[in-house]
Amino acid sequence: MDYLLQTVKISINKKIYIKDPETSDLGKRIIEHSILLINEIGFEKFTFKKLGVRINSNESSIYRYFENKHKLLLYLTSWYWGWLEYQLVFTTNSISNPKLKLEKAIEIVTKATVEDSSFSHINEVLLNKIVINEYSKSYLTKEVDSENKDGYFVIYKRLVNRMATMISAVNKKYKFPLSLASTVLEGALHQHFLKDHFSSLTDCHSNEDPTQYFTHLVLTSMQV
Repeated sequence: MDYLLQTVKISINKKIYIKDPETSDLGKRIIEHSILLINEIGFEKFTFKKLGVRINSNESSIYRYFENKHKLLLYLTSWYWGWLEYQLVFTTNSISNPKLKLEKAIEIVTKATVEDSSFSHINEVLLNKIVINEYSKSYLTKEVDSENKDGYFVIYKRLVNRMATMISAVNKKYKFPLSLASTVLEGALHQHFLKDHFSSLTDCHSNEDPTQYFTHLVLTSMQV
């Protein structure tokens, strides 16, 4: 799988960026250090001016890649969901048993993230933390409907649909595959957030617990 990932380019909706950051060293530095900086100070305090200082470049050079920091957050979260989708597809592709395939898919989307050496300029562990803490800020906006129509969330929606298809393959009579799939993806972020910040509100206290919880939730809900 590592070799296959090295040959893959995660495609992001072109409307999200002005210039593809993957096409230049500066663009890759913008992505690399925006992840580091957002993780350090949070999205609210993050600015292109601060990022420019971090990468020793003019603030205006960053605006040649992204219209604003909201679009940058959309890019980062879209990249994360695309990366997770590849993990899911490659890991489950050879599994023929529908139940085992679903269990492996749940593990992929709920487990703690480990760094992937296939993408040297992106720290997936820190990006995962950003998604856990900041992802809702990418869609809890007045523009969410128009951005949805423009396909900004297509990778996330595709991942939900993949999970829903696996759920239906296990139990074709189950009436809520999309709702259950989206609950797993959103719920996994929430449980990791609770584990890190409000530990008294969750039973998930180790990196494996969210996977165990959602596996139990899904299989029990489907009565399999």
